[in-house]
Amino acid sequence: MAKDLTPDHVGPGHVAIIMDGNGRWAQQRNRPRLFGHHAGAKRVREIVNACPDIGVKYLTIFAFSTENWKRTQTEVSGLMRLFRRYIEREARDLLAEGVRVRFIGDRMKLDAKLVTLMDNLELLTSHNDRVHLTIALNYGGRDEVTRAAKKMAFEIEQGRLTHKDVDAETLAKFLDTQFLPDPDLVIRTSGEARISNFLLWQSAYAEYEFIDTLWPDFSAEEFGKVVGNFGSRERRYGAVSA
Repeated sequence: MAKDLTPDHVGPGHVAIIMDGNGRWAQQRNRPRLFGHHAGAKRVREIVNACPDIGVKYLTIFAFSTENWKRTQTEVSGLMRLFRRYIEREARDLLAEGVRVRFIGDRMKLDAKLVTLMDNLELLTSHNDRVHLTIALNYGGRDEVTRAAKKMAFEIEQGRLTHKDVDAETLAKFLDTQFLPDPDLVIRTSGEARISNFLLWQSAYAEYEFIDTLWPDFSAEEFGKVVGNFGSRERRYGAVSA
């Protein structure tokens, strides 16, 4: 169905998604929150598969934030098991479908087995180029910029940079997303209208869509419509229309 939704105009090459609403989706069905997270993980596959047909080359999804550790131990542990299971089950299909997978975020707090799976999946899919899927795991925008600033300060201490070298372009090279173009479109599901510390630096000129649909119900068809509507927006990057 997504093929019918391909826009004639230029669409967003990079879409980032804040996948919100798993818990509420489960609660509406009188099920535990983890039930919703499992349903949300299945939805990821559908959205990734839809990307080539609607012209999305880069997809970045917000899987777990630096603030999500504040949730109950049951939910956090369940999510970590889900991430490990997702990588183990999806690795071969992602490879076969031409999806290159990368992870952004601070890996220091993640358990060793999960980090090994992440590293292996990145290596396994490193030659793919059909879709670039980036998964933000233990990620926060402020944390990312702070870590980047520390790395840059270290380079200055080592004499490899000077303060005169420091500008926006230099800082961007130290971000987790140094290998990605900035997002053109950021989508948040579930009706919440906030950015929740996601890609703060990179989304300076991104367009935003806040969708009422809960993430487990966010279909490829709806994704295609949102992407299709992107072309009607005028992006001036601070300038004015002629």
